[in-house]
Amino acid sequence: MKKRILYLLLALVLVLSLSVPALAAETFYPVSVDEYTAGELDEPRINKVYRLSLSDDPSGIPTDDFVRDGRHYYLLDLIRKDEVGVDTQPCTRTVTLPSTTNSMESVLQSLEAEMEVETDEGYTGTLKLDHTSVHVTVDGYKSSTKNHSATRTFPNLSEADLSLLPKTVTEGGRTLSLATVQWSSSYDDDGEGGAAIRYSATASYTGSSTTRYATGYTITADYTGEVAKTGCEIVTYTAIFGSRTVSEEPENSGVETVPAAKPEPQAGDTESAANNPASAPVTAAGLLTALGCMAALAIPVAAVIWLACKLMGRMGKK
Repeated sequence: MKKRILYLLLALVLVLSLSVPALAAETFYPVSVDEYTAGELDEPRINKVYRLSLSDDPSGIPTDDFVRDGRHYYLLDLIRKDEVGVDTQPCTRTVTLPSTTNSMESVLQSLEAEMEVETDEGYTGTLKLDHTSVHVTVDGYKSSTKNHSATRTFPNLSEADLSLLPKTVTEGGRTLSLATVQWSSSYDDDGEGGAAIRYSATASYTGSSTTRYATGYTITADYTGEVAKTGCEIVTYTAIFGSRTVSEEPENSGVETVPAAKPEPQAGDTESAANNPASAPVTAAGLLTALGCMAALAIPVAAVIWLACKLMGRMGKK
């Protein structure tokens, strides 16, 4: 019974150890996929291009069979090409500028059509203004109060009575209220040979209006494009997949995985590690990843060993 438990625990440790390489692999994605036909039968083929740095492990390039549009695609070749040239990548820069107006016409005139950029990694290029990204936001608001006044004269009044005067008047679309009145009097013929006193009023009307205005505006805009870096070292891998119709699959094999062909090397080709990515030299990045995975498995492995010792100790006491 002790030996059976020990064998089971050792098998578990072995399975956990063998899973480390699978966890350490990094998956890459193609920068371009081209479909074309080749050969006398115009066989559909697919080329998938991957761009890696010298420190990347090419074993992460997917080379498994797959089915697309009713055809079974399988790896024919994996070509490697070392390049020392220009590497490009997309780039976006967002600029923020103050503005005294929110008029989009004026805002667009204040923005440059292009801008030169240089990234921290040494990439340089010219980016163009993305007009659809331009936005104007208000920084804040303030209020201001303005006083208004108007004067009205009302002659030939029978009495110096405020009730004879309007309490409000309209001036420039605003309503003003009666503030002060200055009276004056004069004698006039009453039409019967006597004298009558007539009054005139000079009335002042006042009021105020409050205006809310923006203290300023902020413009945000994106400049987009590509930046390039010369003199960088890049490795380009091209995975070439041939195909056959699914109906051509052998009846007893299900989905068959066809091993990749290994053509004879030609002069000028740099395929030393192309036909078998796993044969590429181990990189520092891959080694660190593998060590990290082993460290992550150390705890459960130690727990299994501790449990085995504990069980064996109890069984020994019995």
